[in-house]
Amino acid sequence: MTYEELFERLGGQAFFDLAMVVQLSDEPRASLRVQLHRWSKKGRLLPLRRGMYAWPESRRRVPLNPAALANVLMSPSYLSGAWALGFYGLIPERVVAYTSVTSRAPRRFENVAGIFEYRHIKRTAFLGYQGIEIEGEKVQVATPEKALLDFWHLSAGPWTPVRMTEMRFQNFDVVKPRRLEEQARQFRSPRLLAAVKVWKAVAQEAKEGTVEL
Repeated sequence: MTYEELFERLGGQAFFDLAMVVQLSDEPRASLRVQLHRWSKKGRLLPLRRGMYAWPESRRRVPLNPAALANVLMSPSYLSGAWALGFYGLIPERVVAYTSVTSRAPRRFENVAGIFEYRHIKRTAFLGYQGIEIEGEKVQVATPEKALLDFWHLSAGPWTPVRMTEMRFQNFDVVKPRRLEEQARQFRSPRLLAAVKVWKAVAQEAKEGTVEL
């Protein structure tokens, strides 16, 4: 398969992997892998992770959506934690890395689309996410409540009122307290249940205009 043949067949894809190329060619998988690697070395393809590539900007027909890519670089996964908190406006900071959770081993990727971090959670807690349209594509993102819980769970130490306040959480109305409690029970973690109580107290005090430390 030539480069132009590959582009003719997959040029409409923002990114693709070796498995997709194998389905389009009668050539041996090993030969195709070597050819894709050579093109990436020459800058004709941009490596996203092992066996996955994007077209260079000069050849790109559709934009590369980092949020959608985050779901595909490692599967199963969904965007959560700090990135999701920023997405929902629960924290004021702009989060550069695309943070996700997965039931698989943790990984980290850096490529032309950005920084992608994956943290492990147990299968029983792998829930509480939804499909949200981002830049025209459906992306799996934690609910606001689950994004908080994943963030607390993956950050060591107790969530005291002082620590919770130092995070400068905002837009508390985005979070539904009942759903937060229900999803927290899935972790079976006293630390998270305690964090939920602190969150509710801080949220109430923020609404009243004062936060006691």
